[in-house]
Amino acid sequence: MAKVVIVEDDKAISEMYRIKFEAEGYVVETAENGKLGLALIEQMKPDIILLDLMMPVMTGEEMLAKLRKMPWGKTLKVIVLTNRGEQEIPPEVKELGITSLILKADMTPRQVAELVKAKLAEKA
Repeated sequence: MAKVVIVEDDKAISEMYRIKFEAEGYVVETAENGKLGLALIEQMKPDIILLDLMMPVMTGEEMLAKLRKMPWGKTLKVIVLTNRGEQEIPPEVKELGITSLILKADMTPRQVAELVKAKLAEKA
């Protein structure tokens, strides 16, 4: 059973994805900022992360940079969830290695779940 961590400060969005992924059979945990997310990821060692970029305490970009410095976090699959257009994503985020980029407004939870399933099926 794959493990998913959702790091998102909007509780409604986080809960919506948690419910969808649990219905698909995933083990799901959520965190409301990058600092809590990083601690949760270190503890849980998920198979994939859904990461918002704009959050309080520690942004998604800061969290991703710290994650990539950890030996087990270098190749962890990370899907960025954002309301920014792709051209608005800082190049540093892409350089840190993201698996995919999702515009929240453009995809339903079902579509996001299908993308996660496809990305989990790919070799690292």
